[in-house]
Amino acid sequence: MSKKTVVIGATPNPSRYAYIASNMLKEYSHEIVPVGIKTGEVAGEQIYDLREKPGFTDVDTVTLYIGTQNQPEWYDYILGLSPKRIIFNPGTENTELVEKAREKGIQTVYGCTLVMLRAGTY
Repeated sequence: MSKKTVVIGATPNPSRYAYIASNMLKEYSHEIVPVGIKTGEVAGEQIYDLREKPGFTDVDTVTLYIGTQNQPEWYDYILGLSPKRIIFNPGTENTELVEKAREKGIQTVYGCTLVMLRAGTY
């Protein structure tokens, strides 16, 4: 089943995990919505400008690829997407955002999108 996934920290740079994850999500037939501060494309999709806080509906998952120190500015935006869950990839772990998400009934996962896809636990 396809899970609409907002990739926060999306980038056109092929050496970054957000790029690899975006492509792998597509390979596994998930709809991706790349959002970041870098312009360009990833996995055939235009990257939306995070600074414009674009809105989306029916979001299943937000997968984070922005460091913990850069997240507070985006808390309201991330939570406002009303995802069913937020995946905190390695290097993005954040207990403060986890608490805020849980207060809103959003599932939180400390995990790796790439590993979850390969393991069939996405």
